[in-house]
Amino acid sequence: MKKKNNLRSQDPHLDREREQYEHPLPSREFILQILGEQGGPVDEDELLHLLQIEDHEEDLFSRRLRAMERDGQIMRNRKRALCVVDKLDLVKGKVQGHPDGFGFLVPEDGSTDMFISEKEMHKVLHGDVVMVRQSGVDRRGRPEAKIVEVLEHVNIRVVGRLYEEHGIWFVVAENQRISQDILVAPGAAGGAQVGQVVILEIMKHPDKHAQPIGRIVQVLGNYADPGMEIEIALRKHDLPYEFPHAVEKQAKAISPVVAAEDWAGREDIRNLPLVTIDGETARDFDDAVYCAPEKGGYRLVVAIADVSHYVQNNDALDQEAIKRGNSVYFPRRVIPMLPEELSNGLCSLNPQVDRLCMVCDMHVSSKGEIGKYRFYPSVMYSHARLTYTQVAEMLGQPDGELAKSRADIVPHLQHLYELFQKLLHAREKRGAIDFETVETQMIFNDTGKIEKIVPVVRNDAHKLIEECMLAANVCAADYLHEHKHTVLYRIHEGPTPEKLEAVREFMKEFGLQLGGGEEPQAADYSKLLKSIKGRPDAGLLQTVMLRSLRQAKYDPENVGHFGLGYEAYTHFTSPIRRYPDLLVHRAIKAVLQGKQYKPSQKWEELGAHCSMTERRADDATRDVEAWLKCFFMRDHLGSVFTGTVSSVTGFGMFVSLDDLYVEGLVHISELGKDYYHFDAAKHQLLGERTGNRYRLGDRVQVRVVKVDMESTKVDFVLHEEESDDEGGDDAQKSEARKSGGKKSGHKKASVGGKKKHG
Repeated sequence: MKKKNNLRSQDPHLDREREQYEHPLPSREFILQILGEQGGPVDEDELLHLLQIEDHEEDLFSRRLRAMERDGQIMRNRKRALCVVDKLDLVKGKVQGHPDGFGFLVPEDGSTDMFISEKEMHKVLHGDVVMVRQSGVDRRGRPEAKIVEVLEHVNIRVVGRLYEEHGIWFVVAENQRISQDILVAPGAAGGAQVGQVVILEIMKHPDKHAQPIGRIVQVLGNYADPGMEIEIALRKHDLPYEFPHAVEKQAKAISPVVAAEDWAGREDIRNLPLVTIDGETARDFDDAVYCAPEKGGYRLVVAIADVSHYVQNNDALDQEAIKRGNSVYFPRRVIPMLPEELSNGLCSLNPQVDRLCMVCDMHVSSKGEIGKYRFYPSVMYSHARLTYTQVAEMLGQPDGELAKSRADIVPHLQHLYELFQKLLHAREKRGAIDFETVETQMIFNDTGKIEKIVPVVRNDAHKLIEECMLAANVCAADYLHEHKHTVLYRIHEGPTPEKLEAVREFMKEFGLQLGGGEEPQAADYSKLLKSIKGRPDAGLLQTVMLRSLRQAKYDPENVGHFGLGYEAYTHFTSPIRRYPDLLVHRAIKAVLQGKQYKPSQKWEELGAHCSMTERRADDATRDVEAWLKCFFMRDHLGSVFTGTVSSVTGFGMFVSLDDLYVEGLVHISELGKDYYHFDAAKHQLLGERTGNRYRLGDRVQVRVVKVDMESTKVDFVLHEEESDDEGGDDAQKSEARKSGGKKSGHKKASVGGKKKHG
């Protein structure tokens, strides 16, 4: 016993273990230290003896060792002896599968990705956490990985389509990064029929000798059933779509009207003629605005729904909101972050009812510069629910019928418009980047089928609200930064050195220059954008500039927002549908009360998680839009359209159609009898013999030849003007309608759309 006490008393983390456990075990750090001191692999019984683990401790100690294995700290060799991973030159990371069968190891430590061959990928599925050893370098010079151990299988259930060949039943996953077919165990089809979309539970994960095996636990239905594309996307991207009972119970228990006790500590601003301005189909109203002239400029009031009053830190609603991260907006369906009782009820700033809100009350100078501001909780009363179209009409026709019917509101809208002009001027002076992009909207008929796809025209009312929200967000970031309170900033970093060099080399070919030296600012991009307006190649140049920038994300470390030209920026204005905004509200309230808000997780983890849920929502909506557009394109097989080359790759070029706003692929094999070489820096394919060049931004005519519903891909061929077969014959159309299969023969373009603004 003395020996045990002497050795274990040397554990530098013994006090921490005593605080957490009634019967403390050796800490992970101490176990690693002891293993390392042995100079080689250690048998588990030998380790038990070294650390004097008693019989009643063995079970708990074995659990700790297994947890250390899962976390990649230790592993067992072929003789089952324990090894310290850091001494084995192994790399821990996550597998990222590729539809063509190979994959990559994304290291946990942020080091260079490693190539995983198709043979090695047979041992794992996309998303698995593994330990690998570098086995060499592939033909492209990339480090190549050999999988040593699988630490965690992350795929428990998979959504896919059921097939049968030669009496063998298998499921092909909707997630094309899972390239392996999953066998269905005998008698485990669950009554599903071939061709149906199913949920399969994996019973045996793959290894180097066998394919994965599973059993069907749910039949979703037939592939073309209405709404099936959303059901698939929800499960494919692991989107939470059903509220747990505890969440629904808590939401239903909240009073549907503002209670008298909720007024405590709040300012009454119900006399201010605040209005909401949103799209025609909006149902959750986060924000209301009011503007009036005052000395030296304007008073701008932005009132935001006080979600943080109803969703408390770490309660059932909060835990589910963290999991979701944001609302997801599909065509014709919304998966809200919060239950409807809150998102469309008590937390929505509906007209003619009292609502709790957090207010950003600002003074904006006549030059559009934000001066003094203050935040405070209040009770408000929305005087009108207006749409962008209505506001644009009232501003454009102040003597019109609509304006006359709302004569009490029009002066306030005119003040808002005057302020908008000032803020717009300040935006231009600041040098914020303003890329001209086209957002689209799907118009559906009564049967749920796309009737047409139309561009969304952003009028001044859209831009007016956008500038008001930007102003409030900037104030929120400034307020929390000034009070040194940690929060999730919305950060946007400038281009990487590699992308900066590439965009500058590209611009040189056109006699253009991106200023700013080694660290260009948003103003440098903005200046170049202005100089190319009106040029026939403006679309090409803008696209290249846009792709040189990094993706915005959430992070507690403030590095500013490059695109908007702000030193500090955060999201404050949409707490109904974005969790980071809810965190900002809580932090502001804490500062007002002289406190510090501490979330239930680390800020860094929350930032990474919220950035992930945002990307997850984008990917899911993109999948749904792709499927719907493919269904729409089946009626256009054989038709000829004009479009723009939207992307160029080594296997062909993507073309975006002018009239339909749909994207498809012209495969490199369809470009003619020549060898085409891809030049990534110049965004082009160049024919070796003919000298024919296809470049990003080129205008082309294409014919629709194939629509693959299963992989949501559309194939085009270049249309020859002299061809008299523009429509395609009936046999060709019939074959094209049936085209597709379990796997596509080559990589093709996903038919993408634009995500909901905001």
